[in-house]
Amino acid sequence: MTQQFIGTKIILAVAMTRLAYNDYRGWALPADENGDDAGYLVEYTDGGSPNHADHAGYISWSPKEQFDNAYRQTSGMSFGLAIEALKLGKRVERASWNGKGMWLKLVPEELAEAISFQHEALRPLPWIGMKTADQCFVPWLASQTDVLADDWQLVE
Repeated sequence: MTQQFIGTKIILAVAMTRLAYNDYRGWALPADENGDDAGYLVEYTDGGSPNHADHAGYISWSPKEQFDNAYRQTSGMSFGLAIEALKLGKRVERASWNGKGMWLKLVPEELAEAISFQHEALRPLPWIGMKTADQCFVPWLASQTDVLADDWQLVE
């Protein structure tokens, strides 16, 4: 059965026609494809084996319409994408935070249960914690500025 998914990625991209991409890869354009199709060379920098000597990440070609529907130029991620990254187990931070080394991480239900009060009436839920500049890890709550910011980024 087909299932629905959502992705969270920061990618690198260069506008490139289908023919130019095939030429770049050293491939012949298949007879049933239009070389003038607008699109992008897309480089995935978050994993996968490189498949071209000039790139550190995996590259592929995306048609312009699909690319434009999936990506937008940014200096970082929106808050919503940062939350999706947290749900995938990633750490995130704001580029504009003035404290060095601060980041957020989702504390999953299993870990929340391990550190909660051991009482039958309490049901632990996941929560977002912040690693602070003074080396503490505390519960975190987003401000309106955080929610509206587009400078969220993954912490490597």
